[in-house]
Amino acid sequence: MNNQSHWETIYSEKQPSEVSWTQEIPKLSLQLIKNTNKPKSAKLIDVGGGESNLVDHLLKNGFENISVLDISQNALDRCKRRLGESGKKIDWIVTDITKFHSNTKYDIWHDRAVFHFLTNTESIAAYKNNLLEVLNKEGELIIGTFSNNGPKKCSGLEIKQYTEETLTETFSPEFEPIEFHREDHQTPFGTIQNFVFGRFKKKN
Repeated sequence: MNNQSHWETIYSEKQPSEVSWTQEIPKLSLQLIKNTNKPKSAKLIDVGGGESNLVDHLLKNGFENISVLDISQNALDRCKRRLGESGKKIDWIVTDITKFHSNTKYDIWHDRAVFHFLTNTESIAAYKNNLLEVLNKEGELIIGTFSNNGPKKCSGLEIKQYTEETLTETFSPEFEPIEFHREDHQTPFGTIQNFVFGRFKKKN
């Protein structure tokens, strides 16, 4: 089964209460986006947004230019149905992030729990190249991955753990770290997953 088929199956068979990544309110992501001090007109892309609730809160907070990217059409369709009329304001993108190209230049790139699924050097390099291609000169990267104290697998797939140091190393020299946070995410079924989040600024 390829990556897309895997995630299409997940989002056709499981409800939000049955997957580990569900967050009612993605508080840390929202805080880090606020910390960028970008205007509400900033172009923001949520990579691997799936049916995350982040987009709901961004709309409520007045963000005007939101893109949500996911490899799963099912995930985005479910998110669209939940949002209803307000979903028409969103730019929905179905693609594998390692194959993503766009003429749009983004001010904020947010990724919670996609990057750690890329476990080989080729896919990591493709992700970084695509990020550099579409992020504005003054753009910021917000990324959350499983930490060295987090799970080693998710949804039946191997993942790559990170620390503050290895995230910095991975996105150097093009990105400068601004802040890091650790978060214990409680899954819908009561287990704890430790994440490391970093906010980086693209160097000119």
